[in-house]
Amino acid sequence: MALRPLFSNPDRADRNTTIVFLNDVAICPEDILELALQRRNLGADMTCAMDWTYAGRDPTFYDVWVARGINGDSFFDIPPDGNWNSAWNLFWNAEHTGSRFHSRRPFQVFSCWNGATAFTAQPLLDNLIRFRAANETAGECNQGEPQLFCKDMWFRGYRKIAVIPTINLEYSVERGEQIKTAKGFVSEHVSKQDLAGDEIGWKLEPPEKVKCMPTWEKQFWQLWNETL
Repeated sequence: MALRPLFSNPDRADRNTTIVFLNDVAICPEDILELALQRRNLGADMTCAMDWTYAGRDPTFYDVWVARGINGDSFFDIPPDGNWNSAWNLFWNAEHTGSRFHSRRPFQVFSCWNGATAFTAQPLLDNLIRFRAANETAGECNQGEPQLFCKDMWFRGYRKIAVIPTINLEYSVERGEQIKTAKGFVSEHVSKQDLAGDEIGWKLEPPEKVKCMPTWEKQFWQLWNETL
């Protein structure tokens, strides 16, 4: 339904069109602008924010179900008992990604959504990709539509997917204000940075395997293009 205007009026869009999807996050106009601007500046096919939740006193990254690093792993380690005790230790096994994250520079991932995303309209206009469910009967990992969307993007050659860590979101106005206080506003960060430092050395080959996590108890690695 959200994409109906695009499909009903394809002549009003072209390969430069950017689609922006927002979850029920508390978001500022500059966050949306930064998503779209960074997609263009980086030459990215898709950009995502960082979303957070206050499960305790300190914020923890939220969209761990969907997000996978360029190494195919989750953003933080979750053991089979489902505890989030390592949520503070983001990118524990991906040194380059962790360095980019802590420097508030864009970094490449295999998949993301993270509360807000901007992506090229081209593969949808060309009827190459649609939001879909997992093909479990064929052995595909039971995963959410956003992760499958990214998987299909990779398969169709749209392999430049990045997280923009200057954009930090939460899911209520009160907590959204709190996360901006803790992590900063986009304008605060970009005023101290140069665009050249944002450039990404894109990896055009996907990780051989990606972590499948239908439940905390059931985690395993699967070929990135399983069933495709």
